[in-house]
Amino acid sequence: MSSVEGGALSLRDLQRQLAALLPDARTAGGESTLEMVSQRNDAPRLTSATVLEEGILRARRIPDAQPTSAFRAFIDGTQRSSVAKYVGNVALVHGQVAAVVRERRDRRLITWGEPLVESRIYAPRAYLASVTWNTLAAACGEKLVDITEGATELDVHPFALRDITVQLVQSHRDQLERRLAERWCSEESDPVFIDGGISGSATVAASEIAVGVVKSHFTLYVKGDALETVLSLEASERSSVFRIESSTRPSVASWYLRLRDPMGHDPMWGLVRVEVCCPDARRMQTLSARADEISRWVLAEVSPLALPDSRWDKMVYGVRDCEEFLRAVQ
Repeated sequence: MSSVEGGALSLRDLQRQLAALLPDARTAGGESTLEMVSQRNDAPRLTSATVLEEGILRARRIPDAQPTSAFRAFIDGTQRSSVAKYVGNVALVHGQVAAVVRERRDRRLITWGEPLVESRIYAPRAYLASVTWNTLAAACGEKLVDITEGATELDVHPFALRDITVQLVQSHRDQLERRLAERWCSEESDPVFIDGGISGSATVAASEIAVGVVKSHFTLYVKGDALETVLSLEASERSSVFRIESSTRPSVASWYLRLRDPMGHDPMWGLVRVEVCCPDARRMQTLSARADEISRWVLAEVSPLALPDSRWDKMVYGVRDCEEFLRAVQ
C-alpha cells in the first residue's frame, strides 16, 4: 500500500495517492480554497482593557523624530486548504501551512534558518465508513486529522465542517509561526516584527525583542469614548498603552497605531494594534517612551508599499516578502 507520510505533500500528489487508495473517491473540480469561502465563527466584539498609561485611553502623537526601524527580521506564515477528494459526499481536505523568518541584511531580505512547510489531511471520521478511515489512517499516519474528534453533535452542516477544518489548519499554521518566533527569541538579540499577536507563546510574550503587529480587528479592546478615540486616530498617532489579559494566555501590553492618513477611507484604514511584553514595575516609568520608540520602528516600515496586496494599508513590505517567499517554495 502506498503511503502519504513523510514531508510536506502537494495537493496533486495527495490526489494521485488517494486515487490509488480509494478508487471510488471523486476529485473536486473548480473549487476555491476553503479560506476564501469559510466564515469566521467569532463575531466582532468590543471588550475593555486596563489602561497602563495616563489612566484613561487617549490619542498620542508620535514624536517627530525621523522614523528609523530597528527590526532585523520579520516572521509570517501562510496556509492553503483545498478539497482533495470526495468519498461520497464527505470531503477529504489537503491543508498546507508554512512559516518563515526573513532577515534584513544590507537592505536585502534573506531567509534566516530554514522555512517550515508541513501538510496534513483533514477528514470527519464520524462520517466515513470504518474501512475507509482505517485505510486512510494506515497510509497517512500522523498526517491524518479527525475534524470530528471530541464533537458532541454529529448532525453538522457541511459548511460548519468546512469552517472547522479551516480553523484547524490555522492552528497548525500558528504552531509553525510560534516555533520560529520562539527560536528567534531564544537565539537572537535584535527585535523581530511578528505578523500577528505574541500571546500564543509564553516565551515570545515575555521577550523584550518580540513585537507583534495585528492587522485584523474582530476584537477591539476599547468601549465607549475609548472606541471613538481609537477610530479617530490620525496618521502617526497611537493610543495609550493598555494591558490585554486572558485566563489561558500570557498578558501583553498593547496599543493602537495609525500607519496612514485615513481621510477618505473607512475608520479601520491603516490601523494596527501593537503587542509587546508587559512591563514590570521598574519599566513602567519608561512605558511611554518605549511605546513611542517601537511605534517609530513600525512607522518606518510603511515604505516601500506592500503593493499590489489589497491589505497594503496595514501590511509592511517585510511581511509581504515573507508571503511571497512562501508562495514560491510551497
